[in-house]
Amino acid sequence: MLASAEEAAARTPGEPGLPQSNAALVALLNQGRLDEAERHSRAQLEREPDSGILWKILGVALAHQGKDALPALRRAAELLPDDAEAHGNLAAVLQAQGQRDAALASLLRLLEIEPRNVAVLIAAANALCALGRAREALPLYSRALEIEPQRPEARNNLGNALQELGEYEQAAARYREALEIEPNDPELHSNLGNALRRLGRLDEALACAERAVALAPGLGVARNNVGLALAALGRFAEAAASFRRALQLDGRSVEALQNLGHVLRELGEPREALACYREAVALDPQRADIHCYLGDELYESGQLAEAAECFRRALALRPEYTLALLGLAATLRRQGSAAEAEESARAALALEPQSAAALSMLGDLLTDRGEFARAQELYERALAGNPDSAPALCGIAAQRRMTSADTAWLRAATELLARHPRLAHAVDLHFAVGKYHDDLGQYDAAFSHYREANELGKRCAAPYEAPKLEQHVTAAIAAFDRTFVRRPHAGASDSELPVFVIGMPRSGTSLTEQILASHPQVFGAGEVEFWDQSWPRFTAAGAGGEAAALSGLAREYLERLRARAGGAARVVDKMPANFLHAGLIHIVFPRARIIHMQRDPLDTCLSIYFQNFAALRPFTSDLDSLRHYYGEYLRITDHWRAVLPADTLLEVPYEALVENQEHWTRRMLEFIGVPWDPRCLDFHRTERAVITASRWQVRQKITHRSIGRWRNYEKHLAPLRPLVNLPGAPAPLPPDRPAPP
Repeated sequence: MLASAEEAAARTPGEPGLPQSNAALVALLNQGRLDEAERHSRAQLEREPDSGILWKILGVALAHQGKDALPALRRAAELLPDDAEAHGNLAAVLQAQGQRDAALASLLRLLEIEPRNVAVLIAAANALCALGRAREALPLYSRALEIEPQRPEARNNLGNALQELGEYEQAAARYREALEIEPNDPELHSNLGNALRRLGRLDEALACAERAVALAPGLGVARNNVGLALAALGRFAEAAASFRRALQLDGRSVEALQNLGHVLRELGEPREALACYREAVALDPQRADIHCYLGDELYESGQLAEAAECFRRALALRPEYTLALLGLAATLRRQGSAAEAEESARAALALEPQSAAALSMLGDLLTDRGEFARAQELYERALAGNPDSAPALCGIAAQRRMTSADTAWLRAATELLARHPRLAHAVDLHFAVGKYHDDLGQYDAAFSHYREANELGKRCAAPYEAPKLEQHVTAAIAAFDRTFVRRPHAGASDSELPVFVIGMPRSGTSLTEQILASHPQVFGAGEVEFWDQSWPRFTAAGAGGEAAALSGLAREYLERLRARAGGAARVVDKMPANFLHAGLIHIVFPRARIIHMQRDPLDTCLSIYFQNFAALRPFTSDLDSLRHYYGEYLRITDHWRAVLPADTLLEVPYEALVENQEHWTRRMLEFIGVPWDPRCLDFHRTERAVITASRWQVRQKITHRSIGRWRNYEKHLAPLRPLVNLPGAPAPLPPDRPAPP
């Protein structure tokens, strides 16, 4: 949009003729001798500092050299307030520097001078769209078309603005009108395809995108739009190929990278998806949406600290970004920061009061606290606004026992599954429908859905690395022999604050934590992420750095517990997989107590298989992998039983705890060194957040319902049967005990 100096001079009011020196400056510009034009115009401005035309010539010379032209162009616009070109030149440089608000102000001033300038009307409307003010841009595009109806650019950009506003039918109409003028414009075909895709007319959308590619095979955006249409049709492998072709044409296309990341998630390639999002963020760190996509993938893979940071970066760029607020809420919830999570979720709901995602997130947070009736109301509100809300449907199933009166729920869930929702939602829905059938005693139907959920879940997770676990267990057994574990270690802590509840997932660790946390001197911290990362630090320290390593681990861990627990005398960390690190835990905290929960192996593994754990625990989605993991669990816990001091480890059979709750509760309280308190028997009344899969069960009184549950599914469990004969496995349920109803 920059005018040449000659054009600028000719159109400057009040200066009809150029002095000879100004004509010489124009000649220098026309010859490309920009540095000379700059020097001479500066020299002349020393004699005529208020000459608007000289400032304009200087600004043009500077701009064409890539130098800072803004001061000169601003001065020209001040001295020539009615000069359209002065404001146009200033707007062009401001836009190039990303100063969108200031550029828009210059363009609007230019429109006051030349209200029928179609190019300026379009430029001003484009600037409004870039600022997220598409609604205000519509009249400007319309005015441009009134003046010049055959301007396809105006119709195309008007269509873009209408798409931004969600008015896809009108957008498609504008693109079709533009195509009547320019039938072979690939951009128009591509944009029409986008509008049709958003209208659900997917075959037409794909045809438009493919027409754009045929017209311009080297147009990366057209390849990207073909990928979008294919992805909408569920043809994810073809979509990925199209996005990769777009990236071959334009390796810096952030849109193609993030879209490739999306379809890779659906194809079950989470690591590759994560790499795409990381590259997109590196290319454009100012895009809040890309930080949000990266945060989502990190959250799904269990990298919670980095996920939270991504969501916070997105919110720094766009404070009122609902998706980032909800992503942060979900992450904070998993990190145990329930109050902050609720604050973030409520902020999202304030921005979008009908958001099914925000309502469902708040429902999940209320369910964590045991407020099931209020949670149900929120899930129902979410479904009233969006009947296809998978989180709301799954939330309802997770927070109560389903009954035959829930046929409408079942119909909604199965109909949504038939429409092939996104992969993560399909996994959750199959687990929820499986629970429905299990609650109603329809065991074959239940197992069918659980199996499908786990097969789909494998696509969302990294593969189970059995040799890696075996190597870890072997290394831990070798490193922490009886002599090493029982001797004093410099750097160890004498704190009795931590209480560790270990065992297989679904072995009663949440129940035990809830019982203990019902004591006024005990705080339940949930599953504290710490010891997995501590093992490499300890092994890397070597013998010479052992004391410093132990001291550092003790300090950091206690700081983390105290930040959550305040002045509690004991803090329970119920991370089940800490059974892998019991030796390290003991040498760091030799006075800490470890409670090992044991449960029938078939009940344990079946219960694990019925939960959506695959993203964090890849062994859970396959019965053969479960058998292997359980075998390694037995191998290392047998070792801890042999080498840890007797007063350090208390083994609690889940079935015995259910049979005689008071006896085992007294034993556990005595073991961790706190007095008896009858409130521990009424653990289901304790008000605290529980975010594990057992959050509903721990709000109920103890029952025998889950003991012997495996018998209902016995014909499906052949891969697990060898577990009952492994050394160290808990004794199986007596054969005369009936299966639960």
